[in-house]
Amino acid sequence: MQPIQPIQPNRPMRPMKSVFVLVHSPSVGPSTWHPVAEHLTAAGHRVRVPSLPRLDTGAPPFWPRIADAVRDDLRQVPAGTPVTLVAHSNAGLFLPVIRSGLEHPVAGSVFVDAALPARTGSTPVAPPELLEFLRPMAVDGRLPRWTDWWDEADVAPMFPDPAVRRTVVEEQPTLPLSYYEQRIPVPDGWDDHPCSYLLFGPPYDDLADEARTRGWPVAHLPGAHLHQTVDPAGTARHLLELTTTM
Repeated sequence: MQPIQPIQPNRPMRPMKSVFVLVHSPSVGPSTWHPVAEHLTAAGHRVRVPSLPRLDTGAPPFWPRIADAVRDDLRQVPAGTPVTLVAHSNAGLFLPVIRSGLEHPVAGSVFVDAALPARTGSTPVAPPELLEFLRPMAVDGRLPRWTDWWDEADVAPMFPDPAVRRTVVEEQPTLPLSYYEQRIPVPDGWDDHPCSYLLFGPPYDDLADEARTRGWPVAHLPGAHLHQTVDPAGTARHLLELTTTM
């Protein structure tokens, strides 16, 4: 007769690690996130960098195409796996509709030097003062590439070297002005999960202040708007710290 083994207490299950989903701005391309993805992967995390559709063609609304692209990319992630959404710049406005279209639970959202969606209703992609700046640039309804909007003195510090700059510039679409004239719906309760903000610098400091008023953790990694290409290790470290806080 086999001796009776004592019943072992149930051990709590370790929570499943979420997959980082790094969403680039529609104004640029996925290469802006690739260096950070490499650092997160090296640290043992799973990462997806969806390639958003180029919006050079087609008519508004554009937001369904962006939400669909992220959802389709995540079909490669097993159902039920939690994800952490990370949006840079203009992509922040799309996180509510991205989240509402996902089949995966969202463990958290991080806005990186990003525009913030409204809490309810809808969000304009561009405020009136930005539209006033953009409209004279449009030719036949189409805008220059994003890096062509600014002086060289503003653009050059955003890149760590000429090779990275060349890659990012070549990926940029020439967006229609109508992209910036659209409003993006904001599903109710989109922010009922942990959210946080990573600030690089002006002019996004006001948005970081807004994130604080919403009760979100805010971190600051000083740099220009594409600082994730300059300091991917520091950006990855801050993402991990913010998601641990959440």
